[in-house]
Amino acid sequence: MIIAYQQIMAEEVKLINSGSSPIGLRVVWALKLKGIQYEFIEEDLFNKSTLLLQHNPIYKKVPVLIHNGKPIVESLIILQYIEETWKQNPILPADPYEKAMSNFWANFGDDKVLPSIWYAFIKKGKEQEVAITEAWENLKFLEEELRGKKFFGGENIGLVDIASGWLAITVSVLEELVGIKVIDGEKFPLLVRWMKVFSDSPVIKENWPPRDALMSTYSAFLQSCHSN
Repeated sequence: MIIAYQQIMAEEVKLINSGSSPIGLRVVWALKLKGIQYEFIEEDLFNKSTLLLQHNPIYKKVPVLIHNGKPIVESLIILQYIEETWKQNPILPADPYEKAMSNFWANFGDDKVLPSIWYAFIKKGKEQEVAITEAWENLKFLEEELRGKKFFGGENIGLVDIASGWLAITVSVLEELVGIKVIDGEKFPLLVRWMKVFSDSPVIKENWPPRDALMSTYSAFLQSCHSN
């Protein structure tokens, strides 16, 4: 046990990220849950650094995990890497089928839920109505997946919870900025309950970005979207 701890301490782990990035927070939460020490390198999303462009020249975005000099990009891939590299406090089930389903729901969140939610806030008029309807249809699947569970991962936070954590952070901020309600307790009681329990979990709560920083960041993003 002491040897394993010394090995963890000896490893060089760096994270290029923006403190207000809910997608980047996935990596922060996973590293914290596993007790991995790392160096946080703050990135300006509006003025990207040479370091970011060097380590992620294809997508040019955060987060980027650098482990012993080797960069890993794309948040869900980074989470898989973290899980396979550091075995303590697993975020994926051991059963192959359950692991496959966890990966499915994490990808569903990024491929279907995230874009539909985003469009619900940036579209106008009829297009916004269509986007909200699509977002609700996707959210219904997450609502059902939570039935009978505390977290998507069961009694403990797992991959799907970490991957879906952006819902608990960004939706209320965007709702306030745009003036519409997308997720409410009447339509999605299980999802709203999960958002509260997830947000109040110690590791999550201790690494929660300040709301005023999120308001500022998303206000700038919304202005950018509406000006294009």
